[in-house]
Amino acid sequence: MRDFKKTIKVAASDEEVYDALTKPFAIELWTGSHAVMDTTPGSEFELWDGDICGQNIEFQPNALIRQEWYFGDEEEQSIVTIKIKRLSASRTEIFVVHTNIPDEAYDNIVDGWLNSYLEPLRHFLEDGDEDE
Repeated sequence: MRDFKKTIKVAASDEEVYDALTKPFAIELWTGSHAVMDTTPGSEFELWDGDICGQNIEFQPNALIRQEWYFGDEEEQSIVTIKIKRLSASRTEIFVVHTNIPDEAYDNIVDGWLNSYLEPLRHFLEDGDEDE
């Protein structure tokens, strides 16, 4: 089992980041796929038409999202924690920690985080503008 950590900064407010990660309509806009999301702890979620699914654990509006991502019959929980930190009125830091990624899935998951999750999210939030 391996862990992944990544921090990005985006030209968007903390509220815009949180909404883009928790509102199904917004998620569908930046992923291009059907999403099921509810900020009720214990609720199930699905992203990318069910390619990513799991259970929502904790939400702190505009600050924190914690989820368990399912990986088949793995005994250890794979936990995703997304911390959202307001740097200024229009600048926010997003810090992602994904723990207990099965070794055989690690490269695919990291590629997904970088190229299918964080970069499309950044482009959505920044209206297609390049950053850093």
